[in-house]
Amino acid sequence: MTQTLEPGSYAGSSGETSLPAIELIGIEKQFSSHGDIVHAVAGVDLEIKVGEFFSLLGPSGCGKTTTMRMIAGFEEPTAGEVKLYGKSVLGTPPNKRDVNMVFQSYALFPHMSVFENVAFGLRRKSVDKGEITQRVGEILQTVGLAGREKRRPRELSGGQQQRVALARALVNRPRALLLDEPLGALDLKLRQAMQVELKRIQREVGITFIYVTHDQGEALTMSDRIAVMNEGRVEQLASPREIYEHPASRFVAGFIGTSNLLSGTVKSVAGQAAVLVHGDGQHVEVELRDGMSVASGDSLELTVRPEKISLSPQPGPGGCRLRGTITEVVYLGTSTNYNVLTSTGDEVTVFVQNADSSDDIVARGQEVWLCWEPRHSYAIEHSRAIEAT
Repeated sequence: MTQTLEPGSYAGSSGETSLPAIELIGIEKQFSSHGDIVHAVAGVDLEIKVGEFFSLLGPSGCGKTTTMRMIAGFEEPTAGEVKLYGKSVLGTPPNKRDVNMVFQSYALFPHMSVFENVAFGLRRKSVDKGEITQRVGEILQTVGLAGREKRRPRELSGGQQQRVALARALVNRPRALLLDEPLGALDLKLRQAMQVELKRIQREVGITFIYVTHDQGEALTMSDRIAVMNEGRVEQLASPREIYEHPASRFVAGFIGTSNLLSGTVKSVAGQAAVLVHGDGQHVEVELRDGMSVASGDSLELTVRPEKISLSPQPGPGGCRLRGTITEVVYLGTSTNYNVLTSTGDEVTVFVQNADSSDDIVARGQEVWLCWEPRHSYAIEHSRAIEAT
């Protein structure tokens, strides 16, 4: 039976739990490259809650790893402030910040057993031998490595080595654990299994996890909240569902999953919805973001996810509908993907679940109607750097 550790021993005193675990205030980081100034992080404000699984997500070079390194103390910000439980840690070395970091390489000691690898930090802190035995045993139980204490890293699988690295960081009871693409070296199936395990472990130990990844599937699977970064800024900060269903910008819509980007001319506006002109019986309605202001005649861009669209030989009586021609059909077992060229010249992808064996629409070159509910249309902006709360 898995043993649950006391969250209070990790998260800090009860008087501190009302404060953010990590707070970044106007963080900037500049580097000099061949005489030019590179803005790796360009004014980021974040509050990460106690006990939260928080992900920094974005493509290579977006500033997510640099942001994490500033939290850890391996980089000092050019401007701004880093706070841990309300106290500034600027100028504080990494080993004094009470946060631990897990890297993709794991950096295990090959000549040491699993037990000795995990106990290494506690021995350096001169923790009592009996307490070391107890704490190492508890954390190995939590990460699913009980009974493997005497093995060397070379005798373990990649996933087991990753668990040792995680246990070594957690046994020190940090206030926050920073994970920099820790699953990147694993194969796909093991990586997917470890995503579930990491979330379970984080929930059991009850401490704050800050996770850096470029893999949107990882972030969606594990996170309580996600900060999507682009060119050193946060484009959107929200729950996985909110980011997927309501992307705040063209970049977020394109980076998170597959998204269809459509554009049109506004015919009318009623409350928080706009109707777009497409002609020939075609009709598109779109939900407007809070604060968006559009008028008749304006150009507007929207996104709709592939799984929200259905294909039909005839248009429905209401909702959104566009005519198109199937250009590609890809059978994937559980679903079939259709590429459709609309009458407006847009390329649209549609995911259809293979719930039964009937194939009503399968042929390339066939004319179809794309139909979806207006609530699945969502207006987007080109770019949106935000402040987090």
